[in-house]
Amino acid sequence: MRLVFAGTPETALPSLRTLIDSPRHEVVAVVTRPDAQSGRGRKVHPSPVAALAEEAGIEVLRPLKAGDPVFLDRLRTLEPDCCPVVAYGALLPQSALDVPRHGWINLHFSILPAWRGAAPVQHAILHGDEITGATTFQIVKELDAGPVYGVVTEEIRTTDTSGTLLERLSVSGAGLLAATLDGVEDGALEARPQPADGVTIASKINVDDARVDWAKPAMHVDRLIRACAPNPGAWSEFRGHRIKLGPVVPVPGERLAPGEVAVTKTTVLVGTATEAVRLGEVQPQGKRLMGAVEWARGVRPEGKETFE
Repeated sequence: MRLVFAGTPETALPSLRTLIDSPRHEVVAVVTRPDAQSGRGRKVHPSPVAALAEEAGIEVLRPLKAGDPVFLDRLRTLEPDCCPVVAYGALLPQSALDVPRHGWINLHFSILPAWRGAAPVQHAILHGDEITGATTFQIVKELDAGPVYGVVTEEIRTTDTSGTLLERLSVSGAGLLAATLDGVEDGALEARPQPADGVTIASKINVDDARVDWAKPAMHVDRLIRACAPNPGAWSEFRGHRIKLGPVVPVPGERLAPGEVAVTKTTVLVGTATEAVRLGEVQPQGKRLMGAVEWARGVRPEGKETFE
């Protein structure tokens, strides 16, 4: 099939590479978000999908909105049979959805109808799910509500961050997306409506949501920090300064007041509503990532100082 691939971040790269290498399909163009500023110098860079497409000699379309008439005209000229989507990051109007004869097929990183929305992997970890996965489905106007083609599952490990889990899902999901497109081309695969029950919404987790509440149980603190790694990054304040926090380990039997810091030569503990947790790595505002013990040697917590 002639494909126009839509995606933006690194998460989409395994799928794009798989489709570029597929002997059955031809990626004639990619659609991605416009170039954006990134890095310390705030220089303008292409998205990871744009960079890979340009390296492969594939046309790159960067519409500000997918309903832009110039973009739609170019899309129609390309005559795609199908438009696979992985983390594109923008809404698709009906005028765009109507262009390819097999529609737009999205790879979403949850087992639908659970965790529809922008942050399915983060919410799966935050809410303590044991199993998640990836789903391919036909895009319709309602958010992540289209009929499903296929699913793969993935165990959520107790040490998983959103980053590590998404990395595994992006690889297994790439295989699922390729198999879905093969089945659609063959006419052997039929999309089935999602169940009416079990719908949950995974709204975007912003910086304010990522602030640690030490008055919560250790299990909640652990899940929040892992769910927010690497983005937006869980954080707390110490002596009025913001500090990003890496994953923690609950320590059964160790009790401290919520937020209270206790330091030994080898360990930094912080209290929660239940047992204390051991800090691993921290990143003070404007400084590099460092081990928690190294950080503590620098600030030398005294008495019953606390994270806020």
